[in-house]
Amino acid sequence: MARPTDTRDRILAAARELFLERGVRDTSLQHIADRLGITKPALYYHFASRGDLLRTIVLPLFDELEAFLAEQVGAAPEELLAAYFDMAWRRRDVLVTILSDLAVLHELDLIARMLAVRDGLTTLLMGPEPPLDAQVRATVAVGGLSDTVVRFAQEPYEQVKEAAVGAAVRAL
Repeated sequence: MARPTDTRDRILAAARELFLERGVRDTSLQHIADRLGITKPALYYHFASRGDLLRTIVLPLFDELEAFLAEQVGAAPEELLAAYFDMAWRRRDVLVTILSDLAVLHELDLIARMLAVRDGLTTLLMGPEPPLDAQVRATVAVGGLSDTVVRFAQEPYEQVKEAAVGAAVRAL
């Protein structure tokens, strides 16, 4: 018999797959239950709502991003961008889920946290209160890395990383 944590993990895995395949908006709890061959009430035993399930998948990315910012204080820009790429690559399934439907950020009330992470990355790259042109370059660098991870998620990691980090450094 499956332990509750096994079922919970299976639910999370199925939800991730379906969010990537169908999008968040077009994935219901019934779709997830059907994928697993369980009843919808069994799913509700583990997650109170689709929002609760989505939150369980997405929030760890934000926690990791915020911890990343704290760990990278004093890092050289190229090292910071390479480390950011690595972290984003590890979490690319969640990034694809979010970027495929930006309403997820609104639904989970995460827009302010996302902007704070972007501001934190800009500050680490350009220092406090950088001029507008530096803010723009940092935004291009960080946004380009995130977009590259999503766009080229199925391509070879090393090739994508080398090209993406190189382009991000040049953008600075």
